[in-house]
Formats: sequence, C-alpha cells, structure tokens
Amino acid sequence: MSSNALMTFKSHIEGKNADVAIYQDRVEWARARGVSARKLTAGLLTGGASLLATGVRSSDAGTEMIPVKSISSVVTKRDGLLYTKVVVVTSGNTIEFRVPHDSAPGVKALLTDLVLGKIPAADQAAPAAPSVQPAAPAPQASTPVDQLRQLAELRDAGILSEEEFAAKKAEILARM
Repeated sequence: MSSNALMTFKSHIEGKNADVAIYQDRVEWARARGVSARKLTAGLLTGGASLLATGVRSSDAGTEMIPVKSISSVVTKRDGLLYTKVVVVTSGNTIEFRVPHDSAPGVKALLTDLVLGKIPAADQAAPAAPSVQPAAPAPQASTPVDQLRQLAELRDAGILSEEEFAAKKAEILARM
C-alpha cells in the first residue's frame, strides 16, 4: 500500500484478512493469497489428499478499489465482543470492513469527511483566503442558560426584536 494513504489498517473482508488503505480519492484493499485454517485442517485430516486435489493456494486473493465519489453511505454495526463492521455502501457494491471497536469511529469519520468533501482531494488547491476579513462572530455561550441570558440582553438593548428573540429562544430550547 502506498505511503500517501490517509489511513491504513488490517481488516477482515468476507472472512479473509485484507490490507486496507484510505486515500483522498479512493479506498483500496488487497487480500493476499494464502492457505486458510479451514483448508489446512482439511489437509491434515485427509493426510494431504485434499490439498493435492484442490491446491495449496487460495483463489480469494485480489485487490479492489472504490472511488470516494461513488460512496453513498458509511454505517457502523457492532460485530461481537471485539469488532465493529464499518459498512461502505456504493452505487454497485457494499463492503464491510471488520475492525476493532476503538478503530471504527476513526475509520467512519474519515470516510464520512471524504464523502462530504471536508478533506479536499490532492489535486484541488486549498481555497483562497478572502481578501476582506469577515467580522469576528460573537463568542458562543457555554450553556443554553447563558445563551438565553445573552439573548435577553440583546433584546433589552434593542438589538433584537421581540420576534427575533422568540425565534432564537425556541431554537435554543429545542436543543436542550
């Protein structure tokens, strides 16, 4: 996997270990060829006859890539005591990455940010800074009660009309 990946991790995809890399424009994973535990067990139980008949190498090896622009949804589902499935839904496919519980929020957040365009693609330049600096927004109060107090002060000072005060008050109370 390339070193310019935003995140790399090991996952289980369709029951096989895979190396996953998330880039700014795509998600790639590769499943190495190898012998599964099931195939080894069958080989031992049959004295090697099944390995001779079917071969030693697994046929499930391969790579796949999903462009970020084709991802329509990212969902997490708990999968047992140790793992969470990060489900990536695209227009033509659904892939489940099985990762440890503590890694799942980071994987989901990164994929969601990429889908929403919060992380610009490598070929996009950073947006130019505006030539005129906007006025600094009023600092947000830390609690809804403080926000209501500030709102009442603005109303009492004549900065807000009674209608504006009522609308903003309802908005703050709805968030509580």
